[in-house]
Amino acid sequence: MKISFVAGFGPIIREAEASRRFWTDAGFPLAEIAPEYHGTDDVEGVKAFALWPLAHAAESTFGLAEWPSDVPVPQAWLELDVESASGVAEAASEMVAAGHRLLRESRDEPWGQTTARLLSPEGLLVGISYTPWMHETAPED
Repeated sequence: MKISFVAGFGPIIREAEASRRFWTDAGFPLAEIAPEYHGTDDVEGVKAFALWPLAHAAESTFGLAEWPSDVPVPQAWLELDVESASGVAEAASEMVAAGHRLLRESRDEPWGQTTARLLSPEGLLVGISYTPWMHETAPED
């Protein structure tokens, strides 16, 4: 897998207001991007930082309102952006071939990103993604 950049990082939260207050106090200029989802693209060195509610992560990963009890609850999320939308499925296949379990196959998200998801041994929800608006020029695929 060839990673273009880290597209984003942030904690997976359970108490939205306490988390928003902590990260705002720490200097992150958070704004509400979607209901209960606060983030910023305005911190040097980070493409995106966001507080992702666990229920939203469960919906995006499994299509469920709650995180499944048989899968360890992640503490944070990390998006590894690849060079193209088709590269997401290719990178996910490489991870499976290396013995890692996908939580969700590659798919196009409603907001325009292409993602596949895994859980790292440390408990990070890892997205292999292609985020078109974060690339200088979008490839033709």
